[in-house]
This record gives sequence, structure tokens and C-alpha cells, in this order.
Amino acid sequence: MKTNFPLLVLCLCLAGCHSSDQRPKKSTPGADWTEYHGNGNRNHYSPLHQINKENVGRLKPAWEYASGGVGIPGIRTEMQCNPLIIHGILYGVSANTQAFAIDASSGKEIWKTALTDNDGTTSRGVSYYEDSSSARIFLGAGQWLYAIDAATGKLISTFGDTGRIDLKPGLVRPGADSYVVSNTPNTIFKDLIITGVRVSESETALLGDIRAFNVYTGKLAWTFRTIPAKGDAGYDTWLRGARENNGGANSWAGMAIDRDRGIVYIPTGSAAFDFYGGSRKGDNLYANCLLALNAATGKMIWYYQLVHHDIWDRDPPAPPNLVTITQQGKKIDVVAQVTKQGTVFLFNRETGKPIFDIEEKPFTTASVPGEFPSPTQPVPTKPFPFTRQVFTEKDFNPSAAGRDSLIDIFRKSRGGSAFIPINFERTILYPSTGGGAQWGGAAADPDGILYVPGKDIPGYISLVKSQQPLNGASLTGSKLYSINCSGCHGTDRLGNHDASYPSLLNIGRRLPTPAIEKIVKKGRGMMPSFSHLPNGQREAIINFLLNKNEVHVQAASNKTVMSPYQNSGYARWYDKNGYPVNTPPWGTLTAIDLNTGEHNWQVPLGEYKALMEKGIPPTGTDNYGGPLVTGGGLIFIAATLDEKFRAFDKTTGKMVWETQLPTGGYASPSTYSVNGKQYIVIACGGGKFRSKPGDKYIAFSLGEP
Repeated sequence: MKTNFPLLVLCLCLAGCHSSDQRPKKSTPGADWTEYHGNGNRNHYSPLHQINKENVGRLKPAWEYASGGVGIPGIRTEMQCNPLIIHGILYGVSANTQAFAIDASSGKEIWKTALTDNDGTTSRGVSYYEDSSSARIFLGAGQWLYAIDAATGKLISTFGDTGRIDLKPGLVRPGADSYVVSNTPNTIFKDLIITGVRVSESETALLGDIRAFNVYTGKLAWTFRTIPAKGDAGYDTWLRGARENNGGANSWAGMAIDRDRGIVYIPTGSAAFDFYGGSRKGDNLYANCLLALNAATGKMIWYYQLVHHDIWDRDPPAPPNLVTITQQGKKIDVVAQVTKQGTVFLFNRETGKPIFDIEEKPFTTASVPGEFPSPTQPVPTKPFPFTRQVFTEKDFNPSAAGRDSLIDIFRKSRGGSAFIPINFERTILYPSTGGGAQWGGAAADPDGILYVPGKDIPGYISLVKSQQPLNGASLTGSKLYSINCSGCHGTDRLGNHDASYPSLLNIGRRLPTPAIEKIVKKGRGMMPSFSHLPNGQREAIINFLLNKNEVHVQAASNKTVMSPYQNSGYARWYDKNGYPVNTPPWGTLTAIDLNTGEHNWQVPLGEYKALMEKGIPPTGTDNYGGPLVTGGGLIFIAATLDEKFRAFDKTTGKMVWETQLPTGGYASPSTYSVNGKQYIVIACGGGKFRSKPGDKYIAFSLGEP
């Protein structure tokens, strides 16, 4: 602990605090940033207006904080944290997933944890709870949910097992792997913390139930089964024995909470396996849904399924936004959900009735043997999509390197529509599996305007037949890699473009063998655990990755029914120069008027320096991270692979300020006020798009006129 002053401020502020069923009230509206994306509405909005369109050009760095953890040999770390600022103290997460508290006016460290069992989680932040006598921070790390004293950084021993609860029990099913990660901040309602988790995306995934735990004891309060048990509503949208034979349908993206109504709004993920659903014939409720649950009991109020029988990894990527719109002179409280497909679904918050019509549109069901795609999918008539929906031959960039050969590939592929079932041919997904919208989500202001960063890049994928080993058959490491690993890291071991699935070539030069063994067994970041494989099979895979002599092992009988198909990898379509093959823009920021469903404006988000030097206007880039909208009429967003931080006029979309960050800001910024001064803070963790990693948080404030 380096200073006692912030702790004194915290203790004084806690005196006379509010009842345990409310977030802390603030004397200055917007002075604090109390929750993930600002508050329970998840609108990334602050009324603070000291920094505005007239003076934003004076923004300068006010302080920097090096959070640590970036120097892990062979590991490209990231920071996706949206920090909280409460009573003048900033709470965040370091590059190696340690929670910390710093003085929000100076960046001086107060405390930092020293957790040893966090399994390489990439964290998006913490949750905060306060009552009349104390305050605590909740941090998800690996399969654990930790309760931390907000004043000291020490674990609260009365919570769970000496300060933490294990989120895996209750999600286990026969033949499943052990991968479960809590990396998105959970949601507080009264004395409950409502949790979702990330599970693997293979057929061995754990269950994805939504659960609430007591904030003091860690005891389970309620469970909502996202894959229904026999007798539950929705059970008939699966084959018999759904919970024993299927996993996923988990809430990984985060939730929104209407505390006045006592309703929590929860987007759910795809059922596993992501790209083939022959073993889960039916619509698969409650996967790919927006759920409205009673926050106190977990009982269903309403739901809407956004994709039926998902076989495209089209689960909603971000928390919904709780917004108030005006139609025909009447105020309506709504919930808006952005999607990877580049659409926005808008519902009445209480009833679930769509604000604009949603059509059940027919799509082809031609697929691989054993698959049963839904004949229709829900498509909103409004708001209009914020990304293009169809990729055709005419959409190739005239400047794309090797354009003729790209067109030849396209003519041998399946495209021209959304929701084309994947088969053995190359299938064009537009936008790619990464979105559309991404986990940074959308911002919204009190006027009912939604500000959405979008990714407008095609991707492609195909299925290949799984090589199912017979019991007793001899297997090599290369064969086991093909069965278990190539769907993410590719048959060539090169990974994907943004390095969320990194290259495994020459991994032995980057990581020592014990570290590789630990990752293969326990999982790390996006990678699931392979603890369900026998030791000999894991060893054979590692030998293959290290280019050692092939080890032959016997295939053992496995209770898990493996999919007859696997995917070819997660690929976005770039030319040989590294640029997307389609015409720009490749990344956008769009202002959508939810009152009317119309777009106010759309601008490119990000640029390529090499193209700008050739006189080509900004094209936009791939992006990760959310926006911030303020009462000063500004939208702040980093997110782009050019590693810049920008401000836009929220009325026109005109860029009014930018600065170069030391490493990419693939996170969502926060704003707050201390002693009358407004700050904007962003985590600069880098690591995406194979970029250099970092560990700095940088706060900006106004310099001298």
C-alpha cells in the first residue's frame, strides 16, 4: 500500500451508505463509473460535459499506470478491462489478471492482488458491491469468482471457500471437458451476484446455466437452466436428454439490469458444437436468446430467440442496452440487442414485444448429411443493419491483390445470403464469425441514439469429416491435433488473423514444455481444457507441436459422442497484402436512431497508415472494444488496429480528436470526475491482431487553454 489518502476517502464515503439493494448514489451526476459500461443499463454513457466539442482538442495525458503482467515469456497478453471509478478510486485488472486499486486523480497504486490460480483469463473488469459498513470487489478469474475487500485488496474469507467460489460445480455433464471461465463482470441485484461463464465451443462443452449467488456467503440462490431438463419449458426444442448430451447456451457476453423493475436481461450463446447441430435437432431453446428473468428468483418473464438452431456461431456478442425511446409522443422503455450479423433487435422492456416488425425469413436448408437447419430465421425490418448483409462478386475491392484468383475462389464457394448452412464447400459468412458487433458492444444516449462499432469483413468456413478413431486403433500426435485442435488453430497451425487463436508454429521457442503441458491440460484464454483426453493423447499432441518424433497411442473408448464433422478454422478473408478483400469500409461507427430505426450517420473507424500515405481515404479496420458517449456531445473509442484513440462529434460523426496510444486500446473507455476535473481512461493492453502487448492504463484530462 503506497498511500492512505484514498482509503480515508473511501472510508468517509462509506459512512451512511445506501441499502444493499441499490448501487451507490453520487453527489455529482456522473462523477463515478460504478459498473461495467457505466451502470446497469450498459449504455456506456456519462452526463459529464466538462470535456466537450469545443475544448476536446486540449486533451492531454493526466497520468499513466503500469498494471504489470505483460512480460510473460511466449504469451501475448491482452487487457479488455472497462475500469470502475468509485469515490475517487479506480478499480481495474492487470495484463496478468490481478485486480488493483489506484488513486483516480494521480494513478498511484493503493493495492494489487497476487492471485496464483487465475488460469490466464483475459478479464473485462470487476463488479462492485457496497453496503453500510463495507465494500467489496468481485473478480472472475479462470473458474473462480473472488470476493476482494475494496479497501485492502485482501480476499474476504467469509465468502465461499476462503474468499472464492468454484463456478464449475453444477455445470458438469457426462463426457464434458473442464473448461469454464468467468471473464465478463457479473451483475449485482440486491444481495445477489448473477453470473454467466464462458465454456468451450466443442461438443465436450459444459452446461451454460445462469446462476445467482449471495454476495456475502457465496451460496447458490437460484439457477436458470439454459438447456432445459425434462419437464422444463423448451425441452421439446431439443432431442431427448439435452442436458446430458449438449453444452453451451451460456451467457459469456454480459447482462443488463433494470433494478426498478427487478428484471435482468441476458443474451445467451450458441449451443455447442458451434458449426454442426445434428445431435441437437430442433430450435435449441434457450441458446441464442435474449432472456428477461426475474432478478430475485431467476424465473422467466419473457424471451426471444435471435437465431434458431445456430450453426454459424451467431450468438449475441455484447450486453444489451436499456434505452428509452419516443414514438408518437409516448416514452417507451426498451431493450436493444446488437448482433454479430450486424442487426439490432429492439423490444419492449416489460413485455418483450418487438418495437419494429421481425420477419421469419426463409433460407436454404441444404447442408451436410445429418444436419437439420431451421427453415426460417428472424430478421428485423428495423433498425436497418449497420453492416452489409450479402457478399457478391461485385463486392470485391478493385485494388485487392490477386483479385482474379479471389474471384475464382468465390465462384467455387457458397455465398450471396446470410444463414447458408455450412457444408464441405467453402461457405462465405458476411460479416465474419467475429461480427458485425463485437464484445465491446454499443453506447446509447438519453435521446435514444445507439452508437455501434461494426466490423464489415467477410469470412469463410467449411466442414470436414471427423476422423473418428476406433477403440484400440493406433493414433499419432498429428492425427490427434487434426481431431482436437485444427478447428481453431487451422490445419497449418497458423491460427487466425487477430491471434485470438494464435499460431502454434515453433511454439517450443516461445514457451517451455511445462507451460505448454499446463495450457493443454487446463486451457487458457479462449482455449478450452483438454483434461478429458487421456494423458498419452495430450502428450502425443504436444510432441507433434514440438516437432518431436511421432508418438503412437491407442484410442480409448470415449463416452462422449463426437461430432461427425469439424470446422476448417476461423478465417477472415484477406488478400495477400493483408487487407480485407471487400470494398471499404472495413470497420465503422454508426449512429442509429432507435426512435425511428433510421441511421443518422456512419463513418469509417480506423485506418491503415500505408494506404493513407498513398492518398486513400480512411478505410476503417477490424476492431475490438466499445465506445463511450458523454454529455459533452462526444463519442470516445479506441478499438482499432492502428492503435489510436479518437473522439467523434455524436451529432455528425465527424472526428474531432485523436491520439496515438503506446499499444492498442482493445477495451472500452470510462469517464469520471474527481475534485471537479473530468477524466477519460482507457486500458492499453494490445495483443490483438498479433500486435505488441502492453500493461498501461492512461487517463486524459484537459490541458491549459
